[in-house]
Amino acid sequence: MALENNQIENSNNDNDEISLKELIIKIKNWASFLINKWKIILLISLIGGMIGFLVATNRKPIYTAVLTFAMDEDKGGGGGGLSGAIGLASSLGLDLGGGGTSGGAFAASNLAELMKSQYIIEKVLLEPIQINGDNISLAEYYIRFNNLRENWKNKTNLKNIQFNIGADRSKFNLQQDSILHFLHKKLTSEDNLIIKQKDKKVSILTIEVISNNELFSKILCETLASETSSFYIETKSKKARINTNILQNQADSIKNELNNSISLVASETDNVYNLNPSLNIKGAPSKKRQINVTANVEVLKQIMIQLELSKINLRKETPLIQIIDHPILPLKKDKLSRLVSTIIGGLSTSFIYIFILAINIFYKKIMK
Repeated sequence: MALENNQIENSNNDNDEISLKELIIKIKNWASFLINKWKIILLISLIGGMIGFLVATNRKPIYTAVLTFAMDEDKGGGGGGLSGAIGLASSLGLDLGGGGTSGGAFAASNLAELMKSQYIIEKVLLEPIQINGDNISLAEYYIRFNNLRENWKNKTNLKNIQFNIGADRSKFNLQQDSILHFLHKKLTSEDNLIIKQKDKKVSILTIEVISNNELFSKILCETLASETSSFYIETKSKKARINTNILQNQADSIKNELNNSISLVASETDNVYNLNPSLNIKGAPSKKRQINVTANVEVLKQIMIQLELSKINLRKETPLIQIIDHPILPLKKDKLSRLVSTIIGGLSTSFIYIFILAINIFYKKIMK
């Protein structure tokens, strides 16, 4: 029994030795085969390296513009005195639009979607800019430096499309709408526009615009922040601003009426002054006007109180957007290294050629 086990072990060792020998022989054969093909491999590597070099040379550099801004808005309805003042105004029947609601659809976490919206991107693209003394829209500049009209030269309905400064957006035709839609999709892709909030507890956002044109990246980044800020502030404080304007108009109207009444009372008082007491009935209209003046003064006091409260609330409801870091020229440039591209091109084509050779040899063995 022991003898049989020894024979089995010896047989297994022999098989292992044969397998190892075969592996070494195969490696030697492959090495010899590749050495015999070294001229072809070298030629293919050189061709691949040249292709990599040309790709790196012709590839435009990528520029990244980065802008960081902070949002400072009143988060709560606390505010002690302000809350009490708003409550007092509400008891007087005036809605100041406050109440301490914060954020909502315009919370910092939602601003990324707002910035990528069709509405905001279109406003940005139609903004006028000055390039080499030429006033054009940002959309027009994008079309020019990307040579899009060259691509459209065979499309008669597109090649003459212009996006002039001051053009009425509501009068754009179907072709202009389709181009703006195309630009919106292009610019808001993850490769071109990144908007992130570093910490959800802090309302600090970063905008990154990536393109192959340094000036465009910078202008788009800054204009996007500016348009979003304007829209955000305008919308967030709209109700409070309307209330303030209404109260201001009411106060101005009562002031005018009060001034006129005071002038009439003064004039009539002069006319009836030192009259015979039996004729004092002529002073009755003057006394009525005096009563009206007193009443208007009280009304004006109440409106002025409400107006001041409304102005306070307007300041409260108007968020502050503070730019922390602007994109500064020259921007960060990402350009493919010619050396790295040449090496990658040479190695890639060599490996592809060797892989094809291996597949070919393996196929021939199977088909024998």
